[in-house]
Amino acid sequence: MTQVEQEGPPRPPSLVDSLVAVAVLIALITASFLLFGEDAAFGPTQVALTLAATVAAGIAWKNGHGWNEIRQDVVAGIASALPAIFILFAVGALIGTWALSGTLTAMVYYALGVLSPNYFYLSACVICMLVSLSIGSSWTVVATIGVGLMGVAYQMDLSQAVTAGAVISGSYFGDKLSPLSDTVNLAAAATGAQLYDHIRASLITSIPAIALALLGFGLLGSPGDFDASGTQAAISARHAVTVWAFLPVVLVVVLSIMRCPPFLAILGGALAGGVMAVILQPGLVLQLASRPELPDWIGLIKGVWQAMASGFVYQSGDPDLDALLSRGGMDSMLNTIWLIMAALAFGAVLERAGMLERIVAPTVRFARSTASLVATVVASAIGMNIVAGDQYLSVVLPGRMFKAEFARRDLPPRLLSRTLGDSGIVTAPLIPWNSCGAFMSATLGVFAFAYLPFAFFNLLNPLATIIAAALLARSITPDPAPAAPRQG
Repeated sequence: MTQVEQEGPPRPPSLVDSLVAVAVLIALITASFLLFGEDAAFGPTQVALTLAATVAAGIAWKNGHGWNEIRQDVVAGIASALPAIFILFAVGALIGTWALSGTLTAMVYYALGVLSPNYFYLSACVICMLVSLSIGSSWTVVATIGVGLMGVAYQMDLSQAVTAGAVISGSYFGDKLSPLSDTVNLAAAATGAQLYDHIRASLITSIPAIALALLGFGLLGSPGDFDASGTQAAISARHAVTVWAFLPVVLVVVLSIMRCPPFLAILGGALAGGVMAVILQPGLVLQLASRPELPDWIGLIKGVWQAMASGFVYQSGDPDLDALLSRGGMDSMLNTIWLIMAALAFGAVLERAGMLERIVAPTVRFARSTASLVATVVASAIGMNIVAGDQYLSVVLPGRMFKAEFARRDLPPRLLSRTLGDSGIVTAPLIPWNSCGAFMSATLGVFAFAYLPFAFFNLLNPLATIIAAALLARSITPDPAPAAPRQG
């Protein structure tokens, strides 16, 4: 098909152009959720994002951008998500082999004997906080510890939505404060702040937010005792339970602390789960392979391979136990990947056409005080998460657009980097079509809008950064200039 190209340099978009593109997205997304409810994330939202991207591309073409140029930008935008896509595949494989090996079962079995409904949500948040601070990755924590905690909540008949909110709150507290976190380093680099200056500044807003979140999770605890003995007996009768099943978890944590890329750490955990399944559960592995005519060693390979590809399906006759242990597989992440690709295609068109900057730029002149400027950055970062569908864009683009304004007002870079962390990073998992929101929903099995009201830390952190800017505006001083070299 012949490419239709424009002649001459493209024109910058008008504010009306930009608002039309965003309005179309909002209208289509709203319609998809009104018509399909929670099922909207399984196709209708992807269609809405694709149609919105097509409308935005038409506006860009009207302003002089060639179709070939737009296509290349869409490809580049989707390509930027390849690391996240491979992590999703690795997580699917990990959940499959951990379900097969008994790692998830062991998590649930031992946690049932220790945790109580009275303080379960609080404990879930604290556990995820500590692990995330140690390894600097919310995705890794959610894919490992978080999945196990969801299983415990299921057995205790506790709210899956509140549990997901607690897991995400704790995971993102660590993610935005750990020096090992890629988003922490990105926020500092995008604004020119020193890494540990950024972390110290972030503590001012993160500690009050997490304290209130923990209070909320403590109040949501379910009064009464839970007798875990029956559930534990049912699990142990059908599944070998041993502390050796935790070895894949230990491996993932060690690899993460060693700064191994998340994909390799999670895939290593998946392979370790497969090895433990062969050692601890050979009968289940052969059952999953469903090829009795094959030699056992080939059947074991096929069973692990099957778990990584399509997950583990447990058939014990106990519906609750089957629901707990039947999960995972790379193919379980395909719908989420489709959602991420559609969202990033839309965001790529808007960024190339200059529509994102056209919407944000006029807001600066209305921000006269430090607090209002910080509030503008917060709104911009959240807006980027909604429109562009990517956590990294919500940090980089506002950082680039507001950096000069913060410097003009003699505000330190750490204030901008903290604001981006307190808004762009923590609100990403609350948007269903954002790459982070899609990941959390797929991994925890809870729709983003269902756990959103209970992701207390993620909701409170943006408010905390605005309040802190208002209260501490007079005490915010620029970073000292480096001393001039001595002459002579």
